[in-house]
Amino acid sequence: MASRRLSEAESKKANNLLDTIRAKLQALSAGDPALLFAYRRRLHIRLMQDERGTPAHRKKLKAFKWIEQKGKCAICHKKMPTSESELDRFNAPAGYTPENTQLVHHECHRKQQSKRGFK
Repeated sequence: MASRRLSEAESKKANNLLDTIRAKLQALSAGDPALLFAYRRRLHIRLMQDERGTPAHRKKLKAFKWIEQKGKCAICHKKMPTSESELDRFNAPAGYTPENTQLVHHECHRKQQSKRGFK
């Protein structure tokens, strides 16, 4: 399923928000580049966790899916070590949940993403 795209008006609103956030980060960091970097990094990580969950959450889900799928890739059905597996979401906005994910080989995942039109 393709991810929703922002309209031109929505993109403009997002860009305005980004400009506001950048200005606030500049003010918070008071010219300290290391502090600015730390603030940016903190926001980046938290926003990604809002979308993807924490690394611990995904690790637990990956272990659950590996057991559920009996150690096999959901695409090619061949054996798969956990270290070479990836969680694939059926519907990206629905997040990383047991119902919305499957565990797949890296190579199988890339082939599937290519078929779906992702690069």
